[in-house]
Amino acid sequence: MAGPRAKRINILLRRVARLCAVMLFALLANATYLQGFKAPSLNADPRNQRTLIGRFDHPRGDILTYDGTTIARSLRTSGPYPYVRTYLGGEMYAPVTGYDSLYRTTGVEQAQDAALLGDDPRVRVRSMVTDGTVRGADVMLTISDRVQWAAYQGLQASGRSGAAVAVNPATGAILAMASYPSYDPNAFTTFDPKALAQADARLSGDPSRPLVNRAIDQTYPPGAAFEIVTAAAALTSGEYAPTTRLDAPAALPLPGTDERLWSPDGRPCGSGRPSLAAAFRLSCDTAFASVGLQLGQDTIREQAEAFAFNDDLRIPLEVAPSTYPANSLDRPQTAMSAIGRHDDSVTPLMAAMMSAAVANDGVLMRPYLVEEVRLADGSIINRADPAPYRTVLQPDQAGKLAAMMSAGAGPAWAGASAAVPDVAVAARAATTEGGHTLVTAFAPAGAPQVAVAVVLEDGGSTSAELLVRGILEAALA
Repeated sequence: MAGPRAKRINILLRRVARLCAVMLFALLANATYLQGFKAPSLNADPRNQRTLIGRFDHPRGDILTYDGTTIARSLRTSGPYPYVRTYLGGEMYAPVTGYDSLYRTTGVEQAQDAALLGDDPRVRVRSMVTDGTVRGADVMLTISDRVQWAAYQGLQASGRSGAAVAVNPATGAILAMASYPSYDPNAFTTFDPKALAQADARLSGDPSRPLVNRAIDQTYPPGAAFEIVTAAAALTSGEYAPTTRLDAPAALPLPGTDERLWSPDGRPCGSGRPSLAAAFRLSCDTAFASVGLQLGQDTIREQAEAFAFNDDLRIPLEVAPSTYPANSLDRPQTAMSAIGRHDDSVTPLMAAMMSAAVANDGVLMRPYLVEEVRLADGSIINRADPAPYRTVLQPDQAGKLAAMMSAGAGPAWAGASAAVPDVAVAARAATTEGGHTLVTAFAPAGAPQVAVAVVLEDGGSTSAELLVRGILEAALA
């Protein structure tokens, strides 16, 4: 039998053993927590050098335009990491490419990060099988070189902040997406944290907001451009035809208030009883506000949502929702929303989509920015599949609305600077609340190939017309 001293030692040993077991259990539990639950946040931590080494120890795939022009690629460097990103497209393509920096990724670089970096399982496995190394896949965009150039140069020439978008109505492919002012994404590719912070502070603090992609991140009041939606609602209701006469007084009383909606010149529009087509051509606010009151907010909202208002859209970049008020409106608010005021808002992309839907026999195609993803050996692992997104109008109704857009787009579009030689253009122009100019158009009117939208902040109707003309000519060349 063990003596008293041995028993005391055994008790101590058991206590130590229990303590060791508890510590081992705690260690294993912590390891499980870190690896199973905390790993994503640790990998995302910008201080994690292993993550940074993994991002920059091999080349990312190239980003190319539809024409095959490389606008972003990785180059060998003698810095702290083997590869550095460089942007050959510069400011013109910055809203599209975004940037890949030490601590943040934006634009297509972010949306297609797994493929570009090589983390996508399809990319990693096939690249390892092919040559035993990891390399990101190349991403080809839908952007056309000449259309993007026309859009960006036109914005720059206007001297105003704004955006321009061009879309293929038949497929939804985005041919141009330009925003001005822009920035040089190469400012974010430095591996010097201090220089990177200075560049970010300088551009983030710039009052002109060059980091904002105004084409998809900024919304604007649509003004009379929203009358495309109201006219579509009128046609789909079955209560209106292009020849239907409307009330277009000089001043429309807003129900339940002492307020009136006045026509811009203080006179009845189109002799006070224009047809729907004439009211559209003349941009008669009082007429379309009357239509809105007659149809009601639910009908207008349903039509707006058929155009993809109030949708969360990705192209694959995230797009700010264009809005028609989702909450219950009173009668005056319904009248004002029918003419693009109150709380209506659109992105320039949405404005282009409105024309694209009308141009494509009433079918809105899902807009997209990435044409294909392919490996270095040329094999394609993902290709765009154009697909309908919404049925906005029946073909005969879309044809009537297209004819209304072709007949004229109001005073802001009447100048000769808007004309495209030997091409019929369907368009709608508006001077919105805040003094911005918005133009949406498609061409050729009889056989549409491109839909365009331009927004210039703080005026510039003639510049907007010239810009639309330049983009249409580039797209149709």
